[in-house]
Amino acid sequence: MRFLLRPASFADAPAVTGLLNEIDVIEIGRPETDLHTVEADLGRPGTDLERDSWLAFDGDRLVGYGLMWDESGGERVDVDHYVLPDRQEAGRLVLAAMEARALEKALGNGAERAVVHLHLNAEPTLDTSLLRLRGWSVVRRYHVLRRPLDRAGDMPPTPPAGVWLRSCAGEADRVRVHELYQASFAEHFDFQPRGYAQWSHDVDAAGLDWSLVWIAGTDESGDTGFLMARDDREAMGWIRSIGVLGEARGRGLAGLLLRHAFAAFAARGRDTVGLGVDTSNPTGAPRLYARHGMVLHYAVDTWETVLRRPRGQRRMPGSSGTPGAGGQPVDASQGIGSA
Repeated sequence: MRFLLRPASFADAPAVTGLLNEIDVIEIGRPETDLHTVEADLGRPGTDLERDSWLAFDGDRLVGYGLMWDESGGERVDVDHYVLPDRQEAGRLVLAAMEARALEKALGNGAERAVVHLHLNAEPTLDTSLLRLRGWSVVRRYHVLRRPLDRAGDMPPTPPAGVWLRSCAGEADRVRVHELYQASFAEHFDFQPRGYAQWSHDVDAAGLDWSLVWIAGTDESGDTGFLMARDDREAMGWIRSIGVLGEARGRGLAGLLLRHAFAAFAARGRDTVGLGVDTSNPTGAPRLYARHGMVLHYAVDTWETVLRRPRGQRRMPGSSGTPGAGGQPVDASQGIGSA
């Protein structure tokens, strides 16, 4: 079977959205991918679509999609991978191309290796035996949780004495949220530190609604917690991040922020709110969410592989050596070796 691999362009966003929703239906039972989310992914700063994206076609039908981005500037590289379940050969081709480009990118950053992460539904359309054969393994599991909302029942909470919550009113508050975010997530798995300018650009591009950002604190310690949310997903309101500084945990700030967000979404007419959580989160976040009525929607695994330059290789693997680069047809029956 022959597939055509070519880079994606911004104009391909509707077709990619259609493919991802087709996969959503298979994996989680309903479509939950929005066009603007795909457009934001394709427009990631520093992503060169000619070299960092792949579309796999079976004739005129889009059957696979891959995207790579680099936030670390070092060895850590992230990739997305999607393929229809009956087109696993196309999935292999996209995966091999991404591995080659990820190694090239990391070596170009001056690193000695590429540590590549891929997030997949725990029951994905991709045959995970392909990943294991190529040296990938699961290093983390996340849960996507959701909760029904009720306008009458989900009312804004009253903070206890000495505790307060305020809206993110202007640039100074945005800077403070960035500081709280960097400090509260610094020791979390896969955290990538970013300066304010880059962080602000990224969260805006990802659909953050600044009217759904709040800061919490105490009279004793000042600003110590925050919550950031977005309301641009058709499927549900979305809590992007919630964090509390280590020294202020145990005071009920996270629960206060969470209930306030529930009330805000309910007041907007939303009937569901969701968020993602690391199941190994050391702060006890999964238990917090369970206490507040959030239940499992689906699970996502982080897969990792470590790629190194083959012994004796003098040049970095370039896109010219990537299977199917430049829109050339590839015969999947020939198989693909490790990158």
